[in-house]
Amino acid sequence: MSPWFVLALKPRHEKNTAADLARREIEHYLPLYRSRRRWSDRFKEIEAPLFPGYLFCRFGYHQRLEVLNLPGVNSIVGYGKVPAPVPESELDAVRSVIASGRPVMPWPYLRAGQRVRIEEGSLAGLEGTLTRDAGLWRVVVNVELLQRSVAVEIDREIISPVSSFTPAHAPLHARVQTSR
Repeated sequence: MSPWFVLALKPRHEKNTAADLARREIEHYLPLYRSRRRWSDRFKEIEAPLFPGYLFCRFGYHQRLEVLNLPGVNSIVGYGKVPAPVPESELDAVRSVIASGRPVMPWPYLRAGQRVRIEEGSLAGLEGTLTRDAGLWRVVVNVELLQRSVAVEIDREIISPVSSFTPAHAPLHARVQTSR
C-alpha cells in the first residue's frame, strides 16, 4: 500500500483540491473542524481545514506527477527535494480526535525548550522558555546577570510561540522544505 504524504496547497484551495483528488479516485484526507466566524452583519458556523494550506494524500510514485499537476497543489512536503511520508499512526490520531465529537481547533505547535510569550492574565507579555515536568507546563524566566532562573506554572492555553528571525533558531518543523 502506498504511503501518505502531505500536499502544500495554494491559499484556500483545500476543498477544491480534495474534490479534484476524489474525481481522480486518489485517496486523500482533509480534516475539518467547525468554526464560528463573524461577518459584519451575522455569525455563521463553517467547516474549516484543521491544517490550513495542507492536505493528506496517499499515492504511489507513478501518481506523483498527476498529483503535483493539480491546480491547487504547490508541492509535496518533505526534506529538501525528498517527499516525506506521514506515519499512519499520526493520521489515525487526527482521525480519532475528529471522530470524538469533542470541540477541535488548530493549535500552535509548541515543544519543551521553545521560547514562548504569555498572552493573558497578570503575566501577559512575559517571555520565557517552555518546560514540561510531570505533566505540568512551566515558563522559565532567566536572570542572566545572576545566572539564576525562576519557573511559573502556566495553562497551556494562554501561551504562544515567540517568533525568531534567525533561521538557525527556527524549530525543526519550520525548517522543513517542500519539493516540487
